[in-house]
Amino acid sequence: MSDLIERLEGMLENGEDNALLRFSLGNAYLSNDPNTASTHLRRALEFDPQYSAAWKSLGKALSDSGDQSAAITTYCRGIEVAEGKGDKQAAKEMQVFLKRLLR
Repeated sequence: MSDLIERLEGMLENGEDNALLRFSLGNAYLSNDPNTASTHLRRALEFDPQYSAAWKSLGKALSDSGDQSAAITTYCRGIEVAEGKGDKQAAKEMQVFLKRLLR
């Protein structure tokens, strides 16, 4: 386990729990453990359903774990959220990832 993950998990164990912490944990786990990343990213979205970056990372985690259908659904929802917030860059990135999955 990386130092970053240990520090973030320590914060969680000490009772701190919020969208940013869960997003950070999700991203920290993303490259090595997409299933654990998905768990934290879903929790981040429970705290803040308008968190565009969490939608994007969750889509990647689901895709990396082999759940293409859930990744497609997640990217579609994330694009809606990002566009609704005016977060054009996140929407554009998710559209690219979605197109790759749909090929």
